[in-house]
Amino acid sequence: MKSTILKTALIISITFALTGCTIVFQKGRRSDVDKIQQLSQQVDELSQAQKTLEDRLAQEIKDKQVKLEMAEKGLVITVVGDLLFDSGKANIRPEAQPVLDKVAKVLNENVPEYSVGIEGHTDNVPIKHSSWKSNWELSSARALSVLHYLEKEEGVEPGRLSAVGYGEYRPVASNDTKSGHQQNRRVEIVIIPKVTKVKEAKPSTQEPEENLK
Repeated sequence: MKSTILKTALIISITFALTGCTIVFQKGRRSDVDKIQQLSQQVDELSQAQKTLEDRLAQEIKDKQVKLEMAEKGLVITVVGDLLFDSGKANIRPEAQPVLDKVAKVLNENVPEYSVGIEGHTDNVPIKHSSWKSNWELSSARALSVLHYLEKEEGVEPGRLSAVGYGEYRPVASNDTKSGHQQNRRVEIVIIPKVTKVKEAKPSTQEPEENLK
C-alpha cells in the first residue's frame, strides 16, 4: 500500500515538473487512464534501472562517489566532480571511466528509449588559475565531456543526449565548508521520463439543464 502511494505521488510530481502544469485526472476518461498507465510503466522502468545501478555501483555508492535518487525530473545519477575531473579541468580522469561505463551500459540496455540530460555543477570558488571565464564555462565543458564520452566511447545514441552547465548556482550543500564544496562539484546524469501534456477537455457549450426549461 505504501509503495503504491509513493508511486502515485511520484507520477504526479513528475508530470507537474516536466509539463509545468497541474493535471486533474478524471475517472473514466480514456486519455487520462492511458496517461496514468504510461507514467506508471515509466516509473517501474526507472525504478528497475535504479536497482540495477545500485548493484553495479555498490562500491562507488558506499564510497560516496556516486548517489542515486528518484526525483521529480527523473532518475538522477550524481557523480562527484573530484572523481571525474582534476581541479579546474574538464578532461575526464581515467579513474572515472569505469563508473561512466557502468552507467552507459544501463542507459543502453535498460532504458534505451529515454532521453538523458547531463548537468554540470561547481562550487562557488571563483576561477583564478585556468582559462575558463567563469564557473559557467567550466561546468558546461564538464557536462559536454561526459556527453561526448557516453556517445563516442559507449555508443549512447546522440539524439538522446543533452548537456547544460549551471555553474555555482544550484548548490546542494553549503559552500561554507570543504565538504559542502565537494558535494557541489558534481555532474548529474538524469534519465528523463517521457511525459507529454494531457489535452485539457474543452469546456462544454451546452447550457445547464435548468436554463433550458
